[in-house]
Amino acid sequence: MLQSARLLTLLTLSLIAPRASGISTQDAPPDANINIAQEPAARVPQDTTAQDTTAQDTTTTGAPVEVLGQTLFFVRERVLSFSPEDRARAIAARIEAIYRDPFVRLDSLGVVEAEGATEILAGDRMIMTVTDRDARAEGRPRAELAAEYASIIRATLLSLRHQYSLRAILLATLYSVMTLATLAALLFILARIFPAVYGKLDAWRDRRIPALRIQRFTLASSSSVTNGLIWLAKAVRVVASIVLIYLALTLVLGFFPWTRDYAATIIRYVAVPLRHVAKGLADYLPNLFFIAVILAVTYYLIKFVKLIFREIGRGTIVVPGFYHEWARPTYKISRFLIIVFTAIAIFPYLPGAGSEAFKGISLFLGVVFSLGSTSAIANIVAGVVLTYTRAFEEGDRVKIADTVGDVTDRTLLATHIRTTKNVDITVPNAMVLGSHIINYSTSARTGLILHTAVTIGYDVPWRKVHELLLAAAGSTANVTEDPPPFVLQTALDDSYVSYELNAYTNRPKLMTGTYSELHQNIQDKFNEAGVEIMSPRYSAIRDGNRATNPADYLPKGYEPPGFRFRRVDGERQ
Repeated sequence: MLQSARLLTLLTLSLIAPRASGISTQDAPPDANINIAQEPAARVPQDTTAQDTTAQDTTTTGAPVEVLGQTLFFVRERVLSFSPEDRARAIAARIEAIYRDPFVRLDSLGVVEAEGATEILAGDRMIMTVTDRDARAEGRPRAELAAEYASIIRATLLSLRHQYSLRAILLATLYSVMTLATLAALLFILARIFPAVYGKLDAWRDRRIPALRIQRFTLASSSSVTNGLIWLAKAVRVVASIVLIYLALTLVLGFFPWTRDYAATIIRYVAVPLRHVAKGLADYLPNLFFIAVILAVTYYLIKFVKLIFREIGRGTIVVPGFYHEWARPTYKISRFLIIVFTAIAIFPYLPGAGSEAFKGISLFLGVVFSLGSTSAIANIVAGVVLTYTRAFEEGDRVKIADTVGDVTDRTLLATHIRTTKNVDITVPNAMVLGSHIINYSTSARTGLILHTAVTIGYDVPWRKVHELLLAAAGSTANVTEDPPPFVLQTALDDSYVSYELNAYTNRPKLMTGTYSELHQNIQDKFNEAGVEIMSPRYSAIRDGNRATNPADYLPKGYEPPGFRFRRVDGERQ
């Protein structure tokens, strides 16, 4: 009857405890090699350090005695023909057999001195022997080492029996039910809260949720922002649900001894990547601090340089030989160089800066920049040269090649000109530098000369022509009286005399209108004086032909003269 009860108890424990097939402890010599079924791989924590050292001498590292995935101690010495690994497996098998036998009392576990060895027994059942070689390997007395091993084995057996006891299993079941109930309650709360949040956000659409704008440009409408916030809230709900389920799953698996290793594995799947990320961030903190210091110094250095050049532009700070109009472009160049040097200083401290991929990308970008930036570099150099040659400034009226207009903007790459016809033209700086540049605004500071030419026949006295041209200049707006206009006779041609009127103006941006008004006044003055402008050439038979002056300037009752006849050598002509 007693034997039947013992078998029933062993069968019951085998259903709730991990099985170990092929274990036979009867008639086995001490520390014999006993084959036991290994635990599933998922339940045995993988120690990469142990894997890396499997090839080392076991007399140095020792063989671990593992019971249900827990390492108790190491066996380092051989006994007769049994290697440390054989001894470790046999010891672990005996401990598991004792743990599964409820009739073995743990208070009977003790140490017995034998000839040349110390035995650790549980009642009459041998667990292991500690030899003098074991003691020498550990550097401790044999009795003391055996007592320590016995204490470790007793504590392990007590812990295992407690974990697999009926009370522990019932408590684990209770805790699991409570955990699952809490999970269900939290998921229910999330299912009630988040739909209300979605509705509230939708109600705030076009009301409390504003659109994203940069000045007058709308990046995203209120409806788009609302949809984005709703999507974000849904994502938060999904993430929160996954985290809660993950935590509940690991807790439930951790309550039961059979699945505790699986819980540790699941936690390790998340903890290991997070630990690597945290370690990477911690290792990168010195570089991040260095980058932050460089960026802070660069930021305040740029602000200081901007302050200096701003005051130079205002004239508050005067640097001999440095013109105030150079302040703004020089600041831009200085800022660009500071940013470039900052990027060079930061580059070695960026994550992955030393990797082959990063080097390959840097080389590729360098080649692309070198091949594609030839014209850009030429324009930048030309822009710098134009800046410091003071060829023109923003707002100047200039003529570049055949383009006449006002400079509206200038950069290191191009110059922007608005013509007199209100047409915006962008001219690359390399082309500007390669063309002749006429700056009317610079000339106007000392007096820009407007000039126009007329041709008058020899029958009109030149003094009369000078008088009429000067009178026309004096009647024209934007023509200065000091210095006064003057007339040059530029040519004595076959049929006429060329006169050039030169008049000063200090408003070059209005010279197109000034030219037009000057030409009108020349026509009026010559017509009022009855002087015909024979430009460019006019051939006429005066007898019988009407004068070329407009009718408003001819006398009343004017009629073209008739033909005149006279005798030549007695013949009528």
